[in-house]
Amino acid sequence: MTQANGAGDHAGPADHVGQANGAGAHAGHANSAETNAAPAEGAGADVGAAVAAAFRDEWGRVVATLIAWAGDWDLAEESAADAFAAALETWPRDGVPDRPGAWLTTTARRRALDRLRRAKTGDAKLRLLAATAGEGSGGSPVGRPDEPPGGPRERLDDDRLRLLYTCCHPALAFEAQVALALRTLTGLTTAEIARAFLVPEATMAKRLVRAKGKIRAAAIPYRVPPPAELPERTNAVLGVVYLLFNEGYGATSGDGLTRPELTREGLRLAALVTELLPGEPEPLGLLALLRLHDARAATRTSMDGELVPLEEQDRGRWDRPAIAGAVALLQRALTRERPGPYQLQAMIAACHAVATRPEDTDWPRIVRLYDQLLEHQPTPVVRLNRAVAVAMADGPAAGLAQVDAVAAELVGYPLLPATRADLLRRAGDHAAAATQYRAALAAAGNDGERRYLARRLAELTSG
Repeated sequence: MTQANGAGDHAGPADHVGQANGAGAHAGHANSAETNAAPAEGAGADVGAAVAAAFRDEWGRVVATLIAWAGDWDLAEESAADAFAAALETWPRDGVPDRPGAWLTTTARRRALDRLRRAKTGDAKLRLLAATAGEGSGGSPVGRPDEPPGGPRERLDDDRLRLLYTCCHPALAFEAQVALALRTLTGLTTAEIARAFLVPEATMAKRLVRAKGKIRAAAIPYRVPPPAELPERTNAVLGVVYLLFNEGYGATSGDGLTRPELTREGLRLAALVTELLPGEPEPLGLLALLRLHDARAATRTSMDGELVPLEEQDRGRWDRPAIAGAVALLQRALTRERPGPYQLQAMIAACHAVATRPEDTDWPRIVRLYDQLLEHQPTPVVRLNRAVAVAMADGPAAGLAQVDAVAAELVGYPLLPATRADLLRRAGDHAAAATQYRAALAAAGNDGERRYLARRLAELTSG
């Protein structure tokens, strides 16, 4: 799977040339987790929106809580899907509950018990699970999935953190680790994850089944491992957090450009991992990278939801204290003198964040940083990002030559035509740019990108 330099490091065509390779799509509808929970005919639009919002906010928490409770991956996902289907049936009649997450988790646990009874699971296990199905004050399940930020569950005793580390057990192949974590934490469909990895859906389905089977067969414990076992999982854990944030920062499909609940979760998990590994520089580098991007999140879309590329953003609205704090984190990481890919990506992001005007950006330094990043991640997406930096440093013709050199390795990658279109526009070849903008529009995943690309195309063809 290709990784690149984070979400939105360039002033290029889609603001996030340099995202990781898609990492799934927008899950802003109730059946995005293959729940078969499409709104029933006649369901109110407000209720449908509430279920969609609950899916985005609660899926990962509900599934993580059920896995911790029942110890069964498939049962947790299927029962969570049942709960969302039940919400679509009952919320129009009874109203949206005050705490959707608690309602969904309680309902999912009951559906899990029903499934276990039908499967004639051992009486002892059923009694144990039934005894805990309704625990929690006021009917809220154990773990309080709707607990506000800052509560005790926000620290290291966290079901989602345990889920992340369980998915990233070294007995699983790296790509299986990442795919399973994304599936479980975000509710992305198998098809969406397959697109992220550039593999057929059937291949990804088999990969996910094998990963869950290996967890069962090897009796992999559902926990954050002891300190001695943390390093062997660090690379996969950081990769998942990075992709989780990236999908939130630039959704690969859907109505909106962003999924804020995923960026928040990525930031939260990144901070928890730095607490687990206080002496390691790469978690600090990743946290700095994500905070640098998040510091300008408010300027990335216009009032009507159109993508605003980096060079057009109002830098006066960037969160300067957050940028300063992220740079300080990066400096702490760099003092360890073990620069890795996340630290290098954070250094690239910092070059953009500290420039008070687009023309103040140190593009030659960014090119050099990409050269270092390629030593760690010699992927075609990183080379594409470097090509954009070369264009900004040495002119669009130089950048286009670099794009052409990597294009054969990125067939089907949606940001390739957008990159070409932007560089051709800068070079003054408007006819060729228009052709590429049309191709980029056909490949664009979300409406914010499509609006931006359509505007650029109109600017080239209206005269």
